[in-house]
Amino acid sequence: MPGSFLPVTPEEVAQRGWDAPDFVYAVGEAYVDHPSFGHAIIGRVLEAAGYRVAMLCLPEYHSAEAFKRFGRPKLGFLVSSGVIDSMVNHYTVARKRRNTDVYAPGGRAGLRPDRAVTVYCNRIHEAYPGIPVLIGGVEASLRRFSHYDYWDNKVRRSVLVDSAATLLLYGMGENTILDCCDWVRRGMPAHELPRLRGACYMAKQPPRDALLLPSHAEITADKHAYCRAFLLEYQEQDPVRGHTLCQQQDAQRYLVQNPPALPLTRQELDRVYDLPFTRLAHPMYDAQGGVPALQEVRFSISAVRGCFGACNFCALTFHQGRIVSSRSEESLLKEARLLASFPDFKGYIHDVGGPTANFRFPSCREQMLRGMCNGGKHCLAPTTCSHMIVDHSDYLKILRRVRELPGVKKVFIRSGIRFDYLMADPDDTFFKELVEYHVSGQLKVAPEHCAPNTLAYMGKPPIQTFNKFKDKFYELSKKAGKKQYLVPYLMSSHPGSTLSDAVYLAEYLYKNHMRPEQVQDFYPTPGTVSTCMFYTGLDPYTLKPVFVEKTAEGKALQRALLQYYEPRNAEKVIKALKMTHREDLIPLLVPAEGRRAVQRSARRAEPAEVTIHNDGTYTVRPNKGRGGRNQSRGTAPARTAGGRQPSPGARFAPNGTAPRKPKNDQQKENTAWKTSKKKK
Repeated sequence: MPGSFLPVTPEEVAQRGWDAPDFVYAVGEAYVDHPSFGHAIIGRVLEAAGYRVAMLCLPEYHSAEAFKRFGRPKLGFLVSSGVIDSMVNHYTVARKRRNTDVYAPGGRAGLRPDRAVTVYCNRIHEAYPGIPVLIGGVEASLRRFSHYDYWDNKVRRSVLVDSAATLLLYGMGENTILDCCDWVRRGMPAHELPRLRGACYMAKQPPRDALLLPSHAEITADKHAYCRAFLLEYQEQDPVRGHTLCQQQDAQRYLVQNPPALPLTRQELDRVYDLPFTRLAHPMYDAQGGVPALQEVRFSISAVRGCFGACNFCALTFHQGRIVSSRSEESLLKEARLLASFPDFKGYIHDVGGPTANFRFPSCREQMLRGMCNGGKHCLAPTTCSHMIVDHSDYLKILRRVRELPGVKKVFIRSGIRFDYLMADPDDTFFKELVEYHVSGQLKVAPEHCAPNTLAYMGKPPIQTFNKFKDKFYELSKKAGKKQYLVPYLMSSHPGSTLSDAVYLAEYLYKNHMRPEQVQDFYPTPGTVSTCMFYTGLDPYTLKPVFVEKTAEGKALQRALLQYYEPRNAEKVIKALKMTHREDLIPLLVPAEGRRAVQRSARRAEPAEVTIHNDGTYTVRPNKGRGGRNQSRGTAPARTAGGRQPSPGARFAPNGTAPRKPKNDQQKENTAWKTSKKKK
């Protein structure tokens, strides 16, 4: 049954009869006692082990005073930015500040600092110099080595160095936090540090058995060294075969990473989710509008951890890992019954899933014996591995039992369905029941792109696999008498994606009558293969060059092509189609309203000459006007992609606006559009 919240004030600490907490947990989000929030799980795990934990959520960080709220804790501080990196939480891919924070009371932005882990630790050191500090969560986990930081556009040292914390805990940390807290309780014996799986620490000398990574200085100076370091970090993220890693951070200190912690067994997972979570946001936020992030997961059930999909742009591999573990059927049914008993339950369970909902077990029998395959081998891409076990029967059995519970009207699956894994199953019973019972009108799937080159760099299967899934989905929906839709996740400007690839995707979307309402520019976050490619321009597996679109103009063109049907994108879409010599697609992709708007603002001069090279870069050369001079005044020399592109030759009115075309010219162009459309 649900318990009470952990104390959040000194008065609540006193009410429990404590003279002081053992640990104060400083976290950069509101206190939500729900198992979808990492701080809630860690707090409950420590409570069950007998530790006294006080929660310090969203502390005022401009001074050290808030960190003295509970006095000096007996053992130390725990620090996390929350379930998301604070920089990702605060900024869009265009580095613009976000207006909301769904993990804060009322969705209010600005309550946590940039680089929250480091800032909180600095304030703790001010308040209580020398006190043990353990950092964890996504921000610490993904920044544990020297890493490229998109927001600073440079390589930063390990967050363990910047925060001066005692230990860094990475991955899913239930067992790790217990081991490390016990280590602190026993006086932090230095000789026991190498035994703490899932932990990093600083040392003056590298351990004898450690694999040495290129140093911080090396990877800052040499992008090939960065690739070598990242690939070794990535491949050793395996609890079965992973080794101790060591990276020199400065002249006298080394970062040491112990091997990853083993994933929780089914019994251990069941015990974690059986802890007495209230499944509510703390009442102190009621007057502030609650915590928006809770609404999405309030009636959802986390069934699995880990993902062997290993998409190159996903940081989950570097945090949760690729070995899948899952809860038992009885544990899931128990939680479903609990949800159905809540007064505000309306009969709908929103999700029974995880990182990938239809994964229940490790991908093959060899995983738990030898670990995951090395050398860039993936279970599902570019083709399904012959050793992979494809079986939906266990998941299907659970869904059937949950939807039959008293009070449950519908059970939906809103977390990701891996469609290539689904299509590899020769038994389509799960697919049929998914379509009939578990889709709330729309099913979210992630083909991400369609161009073969881009998909290969993403680590995704070829588009033909998605096409088969799409056709089957609509066929089964029709047979079930349901009008349902697929909502595809699509990404622009991923490393390897050229402008021609983006045009190819736009043409695919048009032919398949797909109009994505939301698209995502590639966001370079720490800990992914794709971010390594973005920073270095190299494939870390082969060290061969990879085209990376980094210009604002190039990104805008690729993004506009994904929503080609929007009149507001007409100018960019037409420009991209002309640059790639695909003018034949203009009447198809650009709506008439958009074409007319572009015609009205068209420049008198002929378009610039654009050359797209084999590596995806392009060169813009403005055409010459009379007398061999550029028609645009002050046009800069042509530059290749990677720098700011000059505008095509044009003449502007004194106020900076393009002059209107004569009426007869406008009429001629309208006639040309209509004629072209008829021919098509």
